[in-house]
Amino acid sequence: MSKPPKKIAINHDDDHAEHIGRTADGRQFFLTTPFVPATDDSPGREFIALFLFDSHGRLLEAHIDDRGTRDKLDHKRERAAYNKRLAELGPVKYCRIEVEPFEIERFDTIFGLVPRPPEDEDDGWWVELHPGNYMVFQEPWDSGEYDS
Repeated sequence: MSKPPKKIAINHDDDHAEHIGRTADGRQFFLTTPFVPATDDSPGREFIALFLFDSHGRLLEAHIDDRGTRDKLDHKRERAAYNKRLAELGPVKYCRIEVEPFEIERFDTIFGLVPRPPEDEDDGWWVELHPGNYMVFQEPWDSGEYDS
């Protein structure tokens, strides 16, 4: 049976991993837009999340902005807020990162790269980006690839 990963690799790409890489001082970063999906009972929530890791992939900080519900978003203002978070990093190099899974709670919501155990003995572990579950990683953990 497989084991949960100690680290996962995420390759830089033009999709969900567009803003990942390293800062000038060697920290790893991941800037993304997690969300709680809307349902019949809830309008959902939109967030901007900047995760900062040390050079070994341990989470150092998580800056998470609650941007409200999708139906009330001002897209120009949201893009400006996202770009402000990116600019706070200073000079960066976009590249592959290797980070440890983590889980934190903010705004009564779980954020992070959260390991999930197999549902049956033929399955393996996976790691999901939460909230929103829009990036899913599976073995081999060093492939850098994900499903969306």
